[in-house]
Amino acid sequence: MAKALTVPALRTKQGDTSVYALFVRGADILSVADLDRVRRTDKGVLEGFQRKEIRQHVNDIAQYLDGGGTLFPNAIILALEPGLSFTQSRGPKAKDSIEGIDLGRLALPLREEGERAAWIVDGQQRVLAIRKSNASGLVVPVVAFEAASLDMQREQFILVNRARPLPKRLIDELLPETQGVLLPRDLTARQLPSRLCNALNTHTASPFRDMLRRVSQSSQPEQIVTDSALLGMIRRSLNNPNGALAGYKSLGDQSGDANAMLQLLIDFWSAVKQVFPGAWGKPPSESRLMHSAGISAMGELMDRIVARADNGASLTGFFVQELGRIEKYCAWTHGQWPGIDRSWDSFQSTPRDIKALSQILVQIYAQRSRQ
Repeated sequence: MAKALTVPALRTKQGDTSVYALFVRGADILSVADLDRVRRTDKGVLEGFQRKEIRQHVNDIAQYLDGGGTLFPNAIILALEPGLSFTQSRGPKAKDSIEGIDLGRLALPLREEGERAAWIVDGQQRVLAIRKSNASGLVVPVVAFEAASLDMQREQFILVNRARPLPKRLIDELLPETQGVLLPRDLTARQLPSRLCNALNTHTASPFRDMLRRVSQSSQPEQIVTDSALLGMIRRSLNNPNGALAGYKSLGDQSGDANAMLQLLIDFWSAVKQVFPGAWGKPPSESRLMHSAGISAMGELMDRIVARADNGASLTGFFVQELGRIEKYCAWTHGQWPGIDRSWDSFQSTPRDIKALSQILVQIYAQRSRQ
């Protein structure tokens, strides 16, 4: 029979989900639970959900423990594979027990790393600090819930960490992979832009394919665009009633025709790549077109151009034609922008600079469109 760590536990039900409360020695947690850090496979599939280890935070906790700190009341939260053995204690319940709570013993299998029956949803840094410190024998509280799917684990990870300094880019990357779960309204509103951003990085026809820097991936030379730059551009277009993407939204909610939105984005940015080949694909330090300021400003221009399109027109050809009107006036890689004393590389990722660059592009386009 496979080995297991068996511990006293309380069990209750929340909906159809079994939830356990127990205590475990800190040193034993990583024997029964895996750290499932967020990452992407070679095929671009998102796996895991944890943020990368925050070294200084881990060191600070370890120093606290080594310095005599023994109070560690915050529970580690684990997601459990369903069907683990829970043996309910025999005998009558205490008269003052709460209805719906069972006392018993929970068996946590001891398996090799990567095959364990539990995953740390919250408390990664604390668990690593305990292992690093001299307090591995410290007994810590654990709350565990059965999770039949990775979606449920990700949902709980996002909800548990949303009030803490969890990187927004990590949440945005996880959201497209969190399907079929009930999320708060503010996170639901972020789900569609995140799905579109993810698709732009993976779709075979996308000019941004494999160019985005994601939290789940180590930086590569070809990853020159931050995903937050594209996300910001998409959100602004969706939330602006006159935005190019807003016309595809459903009334009253945050859903819509995502395929049509994606096709419009691919058409527009493919035209950008065609009209500005010398500025495309270069690091932001060499091309402000690939900088977050440039992407934001071009997104503003996209909204203006789409408003002039005919419903029956080919968008790709139309975008190339319209962008061609401003091509020779844009200072993406050298020179000065017309009508303003600003060099090509002076624009930064600040609201003020993004607004200024957006106004320049819109003004140039408006002037050239009248001629």
